[in-house]
Amino acid sequence: MPTDDFIFSRRDAVRLAALFTAAGAAPLLKAAEARAQSPDKPVKIGYLPITDATPLLVAHGKGFFDKEGLKAEKPVLFRSWAQIVEAFVSGQVNVVHLLSPITVWARFGSKAPAKVVAWNHTGGSGLTVGNDVTDVKQLGGKTVAVPFWYSIHNVVLQALLKENGLTPVTKKGGELKPNEVQLVIMAPSDMVPALAAKQIAGYIVAEPFNAAAEALGVGKVLRFTGDVWKDHACCVVFMQERDLNERPEWSQKVVDAMVKAQLWTRDNRAETAALLSKDGENKYTPHAKAVLEKVLAPAETDVEAYVKSGAIKNADWRERRIDFQPYPFPSYTEELVKRLKETAIEGDNRFLAELDPATAARELVDDRFVRKAVEAAGGLKAFGLADSWTRSEIVSA
Repeated sequence: MPTDDFIFSRRDAVRLAALFTAAGAAPLLKAAEARAQSPDKPVKIGYLPITDATPLLVAHGKGFFDKEGLKAEKPVLFRSWAQIVEAFVSGQVNVVHLLSPITVWARFGSKAPAKVVAWNHTGGSGLTVGNDVTDVKQLGGKTVAVPFWYSIHNVVLQALLKENGLTPVTKKGGELKPNEVQLVIMAPSDMVPALAAKQIAGYIVAEPFNAAAEALGVGKVLRFTGDVWKDHACCVVFMQERDLNERPEWSQKVVDAMVKAQLWTRDNRAETAALLSKDGENKYTPHAKAVLEKVLAPAETDVEAYVKSGAIKNADWRERRIDFQPYPFPSYTEELVKRLKETAIEGDNRFLAELDPATAARELVDDRFVRKAVEAAGGLKAFGLADSWTRSEIVSA
């Protein structure tokens, strides 16, 4: 797999951290102010080439934006979270998918004037390890890669490690103790070759990079994140507060299109894989159709094998590897903030100490548009959910 599909480094992490400060965001926000927001300004999507972006790409590729009467430019592929955040904050793109913890950091760490309007997907990630690893406890004294500190991957991994008596460390001088696991930031496309070369013992990341390791025979899924935190959000849809307040009809149509795209994806998983693949008309991602199908349309025999191997321990949750439903349950945001407070994160994260989970859920998320869109699409039952706008979070590490 080419390593230039996704560029990320410590320098990029520092760059992203700088963007999420008042001083770093100021010139970008000023640039956004200078970009006039006319009522008919087109939808400009920014995305990374991972399955997390599926609904936004389907909404474009299948014409759902067009059907809402919206002008939509071809989605812009970015190579890193820093690039996509910079483009979003400066107004170059106006609809993006971001890791849910990044939006917490953006809203409360730097006061970015933007809000979560919907979930992009649930699950969609896994902990992949070398073929010789059969238990989380065997990761003691070894190195595991994460895509970013502010990610559900980092949160879930650290919960798994602690549950198994291991201590996650982000900076370590000298030799690791048997109960310590060194966490490092790594670009997803670099994770597969790093695992193959035994430079790392494993990694936790979005699909299809777990499926890619399986396809190449260099690793296996030790645990799916959706089997640790039931139906957790990973990437969410982030939009500018100005658009939500000054262009509510436009914003509603954007969310309507994305919700309809999620419904279509649930019913057309194999076709979705073809649409997103490198052989698709729009070449949205550099991934092969077969790899994407393994994620989006897993065979029943695959699910049975994962239950047998222990990658799925909670079979009654009916883990789908990746699934789609747009409603941002407040309980998830509250639980996420609670867990971020307990998660080892490099950089200045002092804002988390003072952040109230319930307040964060109210101020980070604007669910006006997605509730209307879901109701128009047949309600939560259309997405296989109970008919309730509340739920309880279930975490079973």
